Amino acid sequence: QVHLVESGGGLVRPGGSLRLSCAASGSAFSLNIMGWYRQAPGKQRELVATITHGGNTKYAGSVKGRFTISRDNARKMVYLQMNSLKPEDTADYYCNADGWTGREYSYFDSWGQGTQVTVSS
Repeated sequence: QVHLVESGGGLVRPGGSLRLSCAASGSAFSLNIMGWYRQAPGKQRELVATITHGGNTKYAGSVKGRFTISRDNARKMVYLQMNSLKPEDTADYYCNADGWTGREYSYFDSWGQGTQVTVSS
């Protein structure tokens, strides 16, 4: 089983920045795509950004140019640098990763517990 733990959320003023981190742990696993999703109160969870093992990225239109996703394959971590934050970025942010684990290379798709980001003056 692969566990994901996010950190770095908090309260920030509009225009400010935050950096989220997500650490993957477990035994004998390989990570494929890692990403960040968010869910605002009363709304569905939506994709923010994803990154492949090779570094190819994809962003939601609403964050393109403001957020940057990156990963450290050796440390099994993914990051989300969020700049020029807006009140509409307020949400719970979730880390997601898929890949394979165990001797049988069983597929997994794991989620973290979420970290809250609040953008408010």
